[in-house]
Amino acid sequence: MPRRSRPPVASAPPFVGDTLRLRVGPLVAGGAALAHLEDGRVALVAHAAPGELVEASVERAHPDYVEAVTVRVLEPSPDRVAPRCPLFGECGGCQLQHLTYDAQLAAKETIVREQLRRIGRLDDAVVRPIVGATTPWAYRNHLRFSTGKKFGDVGFISRRGHVLLKVECCPIANPWVSRLLPRLQGHGAGLHQLQVRHSEATGDYLINPALPEVDLPTGQRAYTEQLAGHRFQVSASAFFQVNAAQAEEMVRLVGEALPSSGHLLVDAFAGVGTFAVVFAPRFNRVIAIEESHSAGKDALVNTAHAPNVDLRVGKVEDVLPLLEAAPDAILLDPPRPGCYPSVIEAIARFRPGAVVYVSCNPATLARDLRLLVEGGYGIDHVTPVDMFPQTGHIECVARLSLREPSAGPG
Repeated sequence: MPRRSRPPVASAPPFVGDTLRLRVGPLVAGGAALAHLEDGRVALVAHAAPGELVEASVERAHPDYVEAVTVRVLEPSPDRVAPRCPLFGECGGCQLQHLTYDAQLAAKETIVREQLRRIGRLDDAVVRPIVGATTPWAYRNHLRFSTGKKFGDVGFISRRGHVLLKVECCPIANPWVSRLLPRLQGHGAGLHQLQVRHSEATGDYLINPALPEVDLPTGQRAYTEQLAGHRFQVSASAFFQVNAAQAEEMVRLVGEALPSSGHLLVDAFAGVGTFAVVFAPRFNRVIAIEESHSAGKDALVNTAHAPNVDLRVGKVEDVLPLLEAAPDAILLDPPRPGCYPSVIEAIARFRPGAVVYVSCNPATLARDLRLLVEGGYGIDHVTPVDMFPQTGHIECVARLSLREPSAGPG
């Protein structure tokens, strides 16, 4: 087999392990702060707050930029707070616990605006205020833990490498999961990972794979979630939003963006059928497209009571272009890489009156919005949603409308 090539490293200082004194600027996608070296190269500094003067240790040195981590704050920001988690800085799960929640929200909204301007070449006036979480802690209902081979410890992998950090309590996990953690310790030997899901609304849970020596049932292949008044079967390998309260906000935003009625809605990247089920009453027909077989099986169960939902299992880029009818509206909820070009091309050909785009990656959202604008659509608004407080992740809901035939792209 051919050897994998390693990424190039810097041939001039600074090098890995060097300590830099930096004045940092705004946060960028992923949660690091932007700074510049004396020669103009970029430095991405983890665990820094905008405006701070810090000492940072170089962790990776690339030819045109470096990645560093804050080791000492010389001039702290007024937005800096003490992290709640003792593992912050070692664990890679959270990037922003050192900032007040208001500062986190402001930074995330700024990132969305910057990505639309820089990547999409779009006017950031379309960005609405970010929808923050009422409870920015103890929200995550799905966690995937790594395990220790020798002692069976349960925890997370260090952000610096393959060291397991034993976790007794996770401040962003919902209380049920945090209470469960001590009962799981010592039972992970022989496993690669351990998945825990819990629904506060239904009380149902999933612990997978099975742990014979734990004092509660484990090994469930699916559990029941609830969203927007509907119950959904969710398999262990299927995706479902991890923040129930913010998922309700997302459904509200999608509902506001979709037409109040219509003949045909296409729910692309439909997952377990969430949006298809919730919005089926508005349309005469819904075509839900999902690539994952496990999620598709869940969707088949979840849409059984919605006879106007037509489920099609396959890749959106393969199924959407071959649809036999033009939809009134298309709902997109792709993974982080965004949409394939053939998906955008199919939308431009079908010319639905409304396109609603749910995104977990502002960069690929900006790219795809630019393509849709060039295909004849105007952006009505983009609403950031803080689905993952304390982390650098950002969700968005965008609404686009078909321009009049006489109007060109803008």
